[in-house]
Amino acid sequence: MRQKIYFVSVLAFAVLLLNGNIADAGNLNAPMQSLMGKYLKDSGEKSFSAEEGKKLFFLKRMHSEKKEEISCTSCHTDDTAKGGRTPVGKPIDPLSPAVNKERFTDPEKVEKWFKRNCTGVLERECTPKEKGDFVTYMMSLK
Repeated sequence: MRQKIYFVSVLAFAVLLLNGNIADAGNLNAPMQSLMGKYLKDSGEKSFSAEEGKKLFFLKRMHSEKKEEISCTSCHTDDTAKGGRTPVGKPIDPLSPAVNKERFTDPEKVEKWFKRNCTGVLERECTPKEKGDFVTYMMSLK
């Protein structure tokens, strides 16, 4: 049964890819395509939006505990081709997969960082749609 679900997710993702509904998703490896198919299924959406992913990346909000404005760019900077820094000063490799070929290649790492960063910035977990939009945006960067 698990293989059937995996196949259906990959097939649905491939159809969307062929129809141009997911920006540059062809650059994703098979495990990431499967994860994106899961996001699509779980979100109930027909496609993801790079524009919505970009909005999420640049969204600034007031953190309720820290009482300061925070966004993805707080650590990753406005330029995804450049490295950033954690709040304690630890370097972060560039987020853009066009520059950092390791980005968005390992579904377990992607899920780990979504959980950690969404909770840190949005103070909640990201929805499957937000995750799909975000990955779509990142994959559209040149």
